[in-house]
Amino acid sequence: MAAVAENSIGSDDRQFPHRGTPSSPPPSSPSSDPASDFRNGVRDLVNLLSKLNPSAEEFVPSSKFTSPRRRSPPLARSPMEFCPPTPQSLKKINERVLNAQREDSIRRTVYVSDIDTNVTEEQLAALFTSCGQVLDCRVCGDPHSILRFAFIEFADERKGCEGSTESWGTVLGYYPVRVLPSKTAILPVNPTFLPRSEDEREMCARTVYCTNIDKKVTQADVKAFFETCCGEVSRLRLLGDHVHSTRIAFVEFVLAESALIALNCSGMLLGALPVRVSPSKTPVRPRVPRAMMT
Repeated sequence: MAAVAENSIGSDDRQFPHRGTPSSPPPSSPSSDPASDFRNGVRDLVNLLSKLNPSAEEFVPSSKFTSPRRRSPPLARSPMEFCPPTPQSLKKINERVLNAQREDSIRRTVYVSDIDTNVTEEQLAALFTSCGQVLDCRVCGDPHSILRFAFIEFADERKGCEGSTESWGTVLGYYPVRVLPSKTAILPVNPTFLPRSEDEREMCARTVYCTNIDKKVTQADVKAFFETCCGEVSRLRLLGDHVHSTRIAFVEFVLAESALIALNCSGMLLGALPVRVSPSKTPVRPRVPRAMMT
């Protein structure tokens, strides 16, 4: 724009015909020179125009002008964010918590094999108390061997599991035991089912826990199976539901020796499936009549 103004200054004789040419004498003015006034006015105009912003809204056509995008105010929190969790989300959270607890329990558990059939859970737990606090001890029958195996869970992973490996080769009964890190956790027992007195602990010593029982097998079949192989049965509880494909049973014998013999029945066919037998952690309590419960 300044160049246009300068060109206009050089060609003022063409743009303003009322003014004289350079060859003609300038018109007389008593006060000032018209040419210098014009140049001063143009110079002021150039200075004024040079201070303007050519990108301003008033100099850009409305069709090409784009207004700056205004930042929207922050959205308010949706009411859905404060809704209670759904049953599906609670189920997923519970599964994650249970998986984490199970993995922690596995790290604190060891697998002990080649256990003599005459060794009780109390004797086995006493062997590992020097390695750390024993939370649970579960002896199971091995269908492929006359010996048994067990899972021992410690309160502390470092003290228990690392120290228990030193018990490898210790003779317990007539056989040296083997100790390895466990790949599974001990299934916890409902505390309300645990023995509450010395009498109930004595009942547990005479009771075995049986799993993988064929659903076609009746309670009379289970009683006859164990009485034929082990001894007299004083109380039996056969349980099952529509979710699991097999059933479980608690068998209480008259003598504790019969319960030890029953552990050797693990792997024997009961119906169409091999039964699994292990010492019971809970006694078989007599059923409470419904009339007394109400």
